[in-house]
Amino acid sequence: MIIIGLDPGLGTTGWGVIRAEGSRLVHVANGQVRTKADLPLARRLLQLETALTAVIAEHRPEAAAVEEVFVNANPRSTLKLGQARGVLLLAAAKAGLEVGEYAARLVKKSVVGTGGADKAQIQAMLKILLPGAAIAGPDAADALAVAITHAHHR
Repeated sequence: MIIIGLDPGLGTTGWGVIRAEGSRLVHVANGQVRTKADLPLARRLLQLETALTAVIAEHRPEAAAVEEVFVNANPRSTLKLGQARGVLLLAAAKAGLEVGEYAARLVKKSVVGTGGADKAQIQAMLKILLPGAAIAGPDAADALAVAITHAHHR
């Protein structure tokens, strides 16, 4: 099964595609979608949807996994994150994908073994779980972790 993991963000959204063959995981691709901060919100959301639709068309995943929104101290940031996440869910649903949603703590626990893991620990485990994968950045690493979580919980 080919799975795309998505780490939502308005400025940068990470994506990662893996193939799950039983318990074996194989890296397919990963990257980051960046939107232009000087554009109006609606245009940024459109950039995000257009880029993600292209990634889905290229890699043809059978399922998608998206990290759930966490609430932070700034309500405006949380709202923008939620809007970006909504675009990701919509793009996946339009492509006919089954979508799994996972809390950040569950993703960390699934990949590292503890829900309190930091980004460095996640990236270290990805090197073990997906040997040879060149990871495009921290958001792409988080997206790969979300995809792995879906592979383990489907």
